[in-house]
Amino acid sequence: MRGARFSHRRAFLFVLGLGWAGYGGLGIIGQPRYGTARGLAELTRHVPGGLDTLGWMWVACGTAAAIAGLFVGWPRVQALGYVALAVPAGLWAGVFSAAAASTYPPAVGSACGWGAFTIGVVLVSGMEDPPPLFMRKARR
Repeated sequence: MRGARFSHRRAFLFVLGLGWAGYGGLGIIGQPRYGTARGLAELTRHVPGGLDTLGWMWVACGTAAAIAGLFVGWPRVQALGYVALAVPAGLWAGVFSAAAASTYPPAVGSACGWGAFTIGVVLVSGMEDPPPLFMRKARR
């Protein structure tokens, strides 16, 4: 039952997936902040349903990532989970960057944060879990 051991990569998917779903449901659909609405104004003009639609995108992507984190020994499903984490964060990074460069300069902080977060998700997606303790070489 080697595949059933704890996995940091799967735990990352599961926890961040739940966080993404919560952010979409509670932070965007439930109570969107002024800075978020203002920074995303250019995007929401072109999205039917505006922030509600984008909030549901976060909920869907977060749920998909959390479910992918529960799959043991299915690297392709886990890869799709990492895509589901990176897409909304990357979209936020791009839109906030455009807003910071044009109509809403205070969006620069969000652009930096979401950009770094997207890069972090991509980096973690390429990492391997460490082998179990019994398979590690002893240090001397």
